[in-house]
Amino acid sequence: MKRDFLTLSDLSSDEHLLLFRRAHELKANRRQRTLEGRSLLLLFEKASTRTRISFEASIGQLGGHAITLPMQESQIARGETLEDTARVASRYVDAIMFRTHGDERLKAFAAAATVPVINGLSDGGHPVQVLADLFTVEEKLGEVAGKTIVFVGDCGSNMARSFCEAAPIFGFSLRLAAPEGYRPPAAELRGARVTANPAEAMQGADVVVTDVWTSMGQEAETKARLQALSAYTVDEAMVAKARPQAIVLHCLPAHRGEEISAGVIDGPHSAVFEEAENRLHVQKALLEHLILRR
Repeated sequence: MKRDFLTLSDLSSDEHLLLFRRAHELKANRRQRTLEGRSLLLLFEKASTRTRISFEASIGQLGGHAITLPMQESQIARGETLEDTARVASRYVDAIMFRTHGDERLKAFAAAATVPVINGLSDGGHPVQVLADLFTVEEKLGEVAGKTIVFVGDCGSNMARSFCEAAPIFGFSLRLAAPEGYRPPAAELRGARVTANPAEAMQGADVVVTDVWTSMGQEAETKARLQALSAYTVDEAMVAKARPQAIVLHCLPAHRGEEISAGVIDGPHSAVFEEAENRLHVQKALLEHLILRR
């Protein structure tokens, strides 16, 4: 029976640990032919840089190949249903990565597909990115369980919501620093502590995470978002309140001078570019797990 990866909860805690172990092996030995002859469809309703490059490289370095299809170049743009596209594509490829808007679209597509479907980003979450983030935490600081992670800024974002989902699975403590109106629904907090005071949230932090304040599709809200979040820039003064060995993560692209300062993203606490690279390694492990049913 096929397995999908639409949310982090689609895998158990033990499966996530096995993925990380395999990702370490694949990072040490990048070109293994475990997916020789396999095909991966990358279906994009939202634009991407890192998701496209990392998934194309992931399947290629494992011996397979990617077919990249922007939605506007597909028959979906002319009225074909998502479900019919999923049913047909499943007869051509071994797995599908879908980067979309609404989570209901993602679920409908996955329900119709007969091969594994991976969430490459949706309005409700970005699980492959959070996998890469937590793999980076393990790589830099050791076991993720027991760490204190602070997400600063727009905590209603898909990234923050995936971190809320991840906390009980991986066993870390999560703090969210955000003003009213920029927080996840209460039902999604899963024990995360919320404060409007970023300085308070940073005390004892092992990991500091931020993301852009205006995501794709929110451009009309830019002015209001900049005003509401202006006190939540992750800068040198804020990072100084975390633990001395703390690392800073950002899934990119970054708007330097808004959600993060240039001094932090280029500074000694930054693990941002290692984090970006690690998309490649965790996605390789994920593709093996789903396609080969390991």
